[in-house]
Amino acid sequence: MAFPRSPILCCIIACLMVAWLWAGNVQAQELPPRRDSLAVPVDTIKQKFDERVMNNLREISERKTIMGKLLKAILVFDRRDEEVLGLDAELIQREYERHNYKVVRNIRIMTLDALGYSINDTTRVPRSFLEKAGNSLHVKTRRHLVRNKLLFERMEPLEPLALVESERLLRQTEYLLDARIIVDERTTTEDSVDVLVITKDIFSLGGSGSYTPSSGAGRVALRELNFLGLGHQIRGSYRFNMNAPRSWETTAGYTVENIGNTYITADINYFDQNYYKERSAFLRRDFFATNTRYAGAIGASKIDERLLLPPVPEDTIQRFADVGYNRQDFWLGRSFKFKSYNLGFEPRGRLITALRVINTNFYTKPTENFQDNILGIASVGYSVRRYYKDRYLYGFGRTEDVPAGTLASISYGYERGDLFYRRYFGLDLSFARYNKEFGYLYGRAGYGSFIRGGTWEQGLLELESLYFTRLYENGNWKLRHFILGRGTIGVNRNPEELLSINNEEGLRGFRSGLLRGNRRVVINYEANLYTPFSLFGFRLATLAFADVAWLSYGNKTSPFKSTPYPGFGVGIRFRNEYLSFSTIQILVGYYPKIPANENFNNLRIYESSRSYFEFEDFRFKQPGIPEFR
Repeated sequence: MAFPRSPILCCIIACLMVAWLWAGNVQAQELPPRRDSLAVPVDTIKQKFDERVMNNLREISERKTIMGKLLKAILVFDRRDEEVLGLDAELIQREYERHNYKVVRNIRIMTLDALGYSINDTTRVPRSFLEKAGNSLHVKTRRHLVRNKLLFERMEPLEPLALVESERLLRQTEYLLDARIIVDERTTTEDSVDVLVITKDIFSLGGSGSYTPSSGAGRVALRELNFLGLGHQIRGSYRFNMNAPRSWETTAGYTVENIGNTYITADINYFDQNYYKERSAFLRRDFFATNTRYAGAIGASKIDERLLLPPVPEDTIQRFADVGYNRQDFWLGRSFKFKSYNLGFEPRGRLITALRVINTNFYTKPTENFQDNILGIASVGYSVRRYYKDRYLYGFGRTEDVPAGTLASISYGYERGDLFYRRYFGLDLSFARYNKEFGYLYGRAGYGSFIRGGTWEQGLLELESLYFTRLYENGNWKLRHFILGRGTIGVNRNPEELLSINNEEGLRGFRSGLLRGNRRVVINYEANLYTPFSLFGFRLATLAFADVAWLSYGNKTSPFKSTPYPGFGVGIRFRNEYLSFSTIQILVGYYPKIPANENFNNLRIYESSRSYFEFEDFRFKQPGIPEFR
């Protein structure tokens, strides 16, 4: 969601920030004190600051004044943090082991609306006018969509992992906030079970926008993640009154997932931007669950883009070259599980084979390094996937699945071009471990390169590690640290293939049109402090970050021989878990070192809706050539 640049809107947001600081713990309060005549007076001296503020606001809301009615309408005083069961960072697969291979007698599905309901307390109902009004504008998810996500069926034996994998798949659905699958222990017998499935929607209709009065430039975006409760996703955006090279940009996308209970998803995308245009359509099926046997995709795309050319010392503006091509893409993968002689245990390891064919035809070639070609790649991999439950990672209290495991793959390919032939070799290894006290540690190393006439070209070495600490708690305050390290080393890359350290690729908030290279090392640190403050259901967190990046140009030049580019900053992050809006971040960044020949301020205030750290799942993906970016 873009940050509005209008002075009036900025003032409104500033007022909301002040209201947050004064409102204190709006939605995570204890129940109000008893009002009987024998109640002991509250010692306000020993009360915490946020509790004193909330008590004052509560008294004001009970007055029959305009301010009292306003506070009563927007603040919720008696809402407590939900007690979430099964979040002791325990391995998900062990929750229902005792019910393996029992027959499922009945499956009851309960879908909850977006606002005012609780997945852990089904007796809770909407109370405020805003909750009831919001639900009236939302179409609840159809039960058959939930049923189609389940990996078990009525009157069939319950396979190992079916319950926990189904719950995880529901929880990772974009239009669902959370999901619980519960075995009714009251009716469970030695050979059969009844299952209750509870899901809670998000308010799937959302949008964003920004406007700059001085230039008249702006952006409008709309999205519907669950059209008419059918799970169809529609996205679109439009930018106007831009400076150069064209005054407008537009994007649109349409997605239908899990067609006919096959887990096949259809995607149609259209991008018409200044430096990138795409028209594409795909049918795809991933290795969505641990026990998925087949995956693949088929599709076609037409892409026009502008490549940034290597800078020279006298450059003051960016130089580009045009490239355009049509591409047809197909791949198919098969998963094999290992035998287990334990009837109640499903081995997590999978051996996976896959084959991919890509046909690319260029109609605009900027240099002789681009040729029409057919590329075939075969891969063999081994995957072990485990999941843990936790909270306060990327969300503000909702249940999140933490992936852990191992993934190793080896790829071999052959490219037949109209100018030359060459082979491809790739190797990739990643792992992750999670412990409630230690935290999470992820590491990955991958290398891939084309081989032509005994020469290795367009090679790429990637190194990555991510660590986040356990959650430190002090009352309603929660703190977590993140450290991300990345290395991207190009080997004999083409001159037009360049790296930057802008934004997600290096320093968040950093922008440079001329600083480019082909070897990069980046270290990012972030501390997230989740506060108890909330307003209109938007939870508030603060963050501080420190980034440093090294960038060099040349196949034999070490990035560490160049002067590093640092960046520091602080910011606030707020999100309503019940809405489809992205997490909103307002950041202030400071960059001591600025590239030469560029007009770039050391201090920058900007908005971002994307989390800087993301999990890498250990599912086997399509064979391919890693992007050099």
